[in-house]
Amino acid sequence: MTADPRKAAPTGNTYDKYGSTNPIEQRMMRGFLAALDALVDGCAPTRILEIGVGEGEVMARLRERFPGVPIVGLDLPDHALAGHWRDRGLSCAFGDATALPFPDDAFDLVLAIEVLEHVPQPERALAEVHRVCSGSLVASVPFEPIWRAGNIARRRYLRRLGNTPGHVNHWSRWAFRRFVARRFTVDQVRSPLPWTILLATALAEPRDTTTVDVTHVASTARGPG
Repeated sequence: MTADPRKAAPTGNTYDKYGSTNPIEQRMMRGFLAALDALVDGCAPTRILEIGVGEGEVMARLRERFPGVPIVGLDLPDHALAGHWRDRGLSCAFGDATALPFPDDAFDLVLAIEVLEHVPQPERALAEVHRVCSGSLVASVPFEPIWRAGNIARRRYLRRLGNTPGHVNHWSRWAFRRFVARRFTVDQVRSPLPWTILLATALAEPRDTTTVDVTHVASTARGPG
């Protein structure tokens, strides 16, 4: 989700990884979803927000896991996505991850699944997530450099050195943990290849955010090649 929802969002997740028929990709997705399920198992939310809801695969999964709990989804303006939401009966809206249209402490479970790698100002997005979250955060990003190595092995995005279009931030497992720890206590971290996914609890007050984490690299990758 970009800082200006009026502009076309550079995305790298238009490929339907959830519906892939490739056995290797199916195995990776099973590992990812198992890690996600394990992290939310101990949660007992009363109101849920998913940022970057996409077609609603994760949101639909949450609805089954937490029946009766209000769930709100948010993503950039895209009428094709809105059609998916209507078809699945999901409560979603268009919006910006760096300026969430919700009051403080509005949700006790927030999810940002495969979102923060797309946001040009991830610190602002994390601050907004912290503002609206009174409880737990579940967030995932590609595990770098494994993600790009996998792309290169499949001969994808070779001119970009394996960087998926739209990925403007790159974190190792430990760098992502340090990034989130600026505003949350990180409770669990899992690495179902090729992702990092963590569960964290909102801090009452954010830690000092003036120190730059040099292990987090923000890149401006070249156009599609």
